Amino acid sequence: MQSPAPVDLTGVAETGLWTVYHRAAEAAHHDTVLPDPQAVRLVAQLDFPFRERLGPARSWVSQAIALRALAFDGAVRTFLAAHPDGTVIALGEGLETTFWRVDNGRVQWVSVDLADPLELRTRLLPQERRQVHIPCDISRDPDSRWMESVDTSRGVLVTAQGLLMYLHPSRVRKLIAACAESFPGGTMIFDTVSRRFSARCRAGRKGPGGYRLPPMPWGMDPDGHQKLQAAHPAVTAIRDVPLPVGRGITGHMLSWASGLPLLRNNRPIITSLDFRPSPSRPSA
Repeated sequence: MQSPAPVDLTGVAETGLWTVYHRAAEAAHHDTVLPDPQAVRLVAQLDFPFRERLGPARSWVSQAIALRALAFDGAVRTFLAAHPDGTVIALGEGLETTFWRVDNGRVQWVSVDLADPLELRTRLLPQERRQVHIPCDISRDPDSRWMESVDTSRGVLVTAQGLLMYLHPSRVRKLIAACAESFPGGTMIFDTVSRRFSARCRAGRKGPGGYRLPPMPWGMDPDGHQKLQAAHPAVTAIRDVPLPVGRGITGHMLSWASGLPLLRNNRPIITSLDFRPSPSRPSA
């Protein structure tokens, strides 16, 4: 049996442990919304005091995180149906295990993250030749040379799951603008929290399940799409991506939140952006 792997991530990087912990808990449910054997294996293998550091894995939180992952899975599968040899760029991927749930055997997968989480991924998760790891601090690194190494000829999808809320709003706009310029005809999908939840985290209050999440400088309500449009002229279609319907009352409420008056402006939002194709070539 392989010995436990020690890990010591802090700050925003530690949230990757928080999410994989909850995905594994949801995957263990007899009626899970997200089978995730890689997450279960990771939690069993990591030498980390999950409950002591992160609190108990509450069922509703675990399902919410799993449904978010399922929504991203759906976006990736839709992209790959149209571009089976395309490139997925996973920003701030942490210990997400999307690749092993959606891999079609042809996708090119680029993980862009801090050096420590990337080292952990390399050490603990199986690696395919089609996976590339690029260390970069997206929160403050102005160097966008990692974009130049991406093959854009077969379509590009940029994902940012559980990342942009930890960036300063000006950095979010710059990142969206850089992606729009570098990946014409591509798509970007990301999630963020409400402005109210952002303020709560900045005040140091505990989040779902009692875990004190790092400060979240950026929050967005449904009326924030206009500001996204202003990030770059190449940003065209902007869509709200709904959560899939989950299990039980909680799973249905999470999916229906956008239509409920009390939750409409106090819910996490998943957004998809399309980038205008280059005049010299067709859309990706």
